Amino acid sequence: MSVVTSQVTTRVVLEDEAEIRLDRWFRRHFPGVTQGALQKLCRTGQIRVDGKRAEPATRLMPGETLRIPPLNLAVAAPVKATPVIDERSRKEAERMVIYRDDHVMVIDKPPGLPTQGGPGIVKHLDGMLDALRFGSAHRPRLVHRLDKDTSGLLLLARTPGVAAKLAAAFRTRVVHKTYWAIVVGRPIPPHGRMELDLVRVEGFRGERVAVAGVYDTDIAHAITDYRTLDHASKKLSWLELTPLTGRTHQLRVSCASIGSPILGDTPYGQEIEGRNTALVDGFAEQLHLHARRLVLPHPDGGKLTLEARLPPHMAATFKDLGFDVPAIVTASRG
Repeated sequence: MSVVTSQVTTRVVLEDEAEIRLDRWFRRHFPGVTQGALQKLCRTGQIRVDGKRAEPATRLMPGETLRIPPLNLAVAAPVKATPVIDERSRKEAERMVIYRDDHVMVIDKPPGLPTQGGPGIVKHLDGMLDALRFGSAHRPRLVHRLDKDTSGLLLLARTPGVAAKLAAAFRTRVVHKTYWAIVVGRPIPPHGRMELDLVRVEGFRGERVAVAGVYDTDIAHAITDYRTLDHASKKLSWLELTPLTGRTHQLRVSCASIGSPILGDTPYGQEIEGRNTALVDGFAEQLHLHARRLVLPHPDGGKLTLEARLPPHMAATFKDLGFDVPAIVTASRG
């Protein structure tokens, strides 16, 4: 059985699709398009990204517009029924919500919960979003991502139109994200900007990100401002991190590159004499990276500011180190 779509359409790349390959984007949205058909559509210029020809391996950026030609699908895409969410999962999802209106929703993601699914991942946030409709006909949409072990603020759009607006806001850098991290050592200088060219690499721990070499291609430029808020002698420091770009593992690689890996971040620590430099005796072997603050233009006007409390393992570390945590702004709109 085949299905032919009848007209040219356009789709906007969302923030949670940052750096995804074009062919993988099509597999996600149009699973009936074969790789061979996609290659032909690219070769003949029928698929375009922001009006330009593209290859199947082209990496997409949030806010870019895809031209989708009429498609001859190999199979009819099944109509997805709204999955049944058990009451326990529904309550778990609802407890994460710290702000909600008719346009956006913000959740405080706990560490250890993947944002999206993948090989071997059964439970993930994307699979819980139907529990967060709150009577809406639309399923909430992720507009950016956090690593599995990173905690804190995640922004959701409650309609497709709002999702497109927010993706554009992220792309044009009018959304401001602030992270807190506990890092090993004491960065010198105590504040500054970290700029790196990053490249994806395959290692024994799976796909990771590394600082690009001279001959590497397909690189992504990453910019992060940092500021030391407090420190415990030269052992551990509390950093405020402000990413100016949105690259995969940007904060983790950047901290490691200046010799101060994030506490608990063993994939980016160094193994020296059988000991990982991202681990410190007496402190939790969990990633100490938290999406603390989010400031964005609200789709309905004004500015929305939110902050999230530290997760338990980071709160315990702050207490042990004697770091004073200011009160949070749960939600402020002005």
